[in-house]
Amino acid sequence: MAESSAGGLINAALVAVPGASKFYLGGAVIYTKAGRTALMGIESQEMKGMRSASEPYAKLLAARVRAKLGATWGLAETGASGPTGNSYGDAAGHACIAVSGPALDPHVAVITVETGSADRAANMREFTRRALALLEDCLRKT
Repeated sequence: MAESSAGGLINAALVAVPGASKFYLGGAVIYTKAGRTALMGIESQEMKGMRSASEPYAKLLAARVRAKLGATWGLAETGASGPTGNSYGDAAGHACIAVSGPALDPHVAVITVETGSADRAANMREFTRRALALLEDCLRKT
């Protein structure tokens, strides 16, 4: 699981489930370019024509964390929690969330969330809720 603007809440929600060690392999908060490179091995050339906080990047991040952990499923979130937008022009409350897994066509599902709110904590909670809901929906398809 790799997340950005949810700040670790998605990982915490997964680990909070009793028996998490049976399904949770690990996760990271990928908050900067340095983190993206060091933890996910995503180099600048892979980012050409792509920006963070976008659906293509969320898909790449979900697939990469899945591969890095040798997991069946990968979950990723990237966005702008607030109170202001990000440097890419996205407003606060914008996030892209992706799930990578074997039962998906073509191995990834992705959504964009727009809360319309500048409330950082509320956005972080909503991004978490939506990420877990997308993961659950994808798991039900198996």
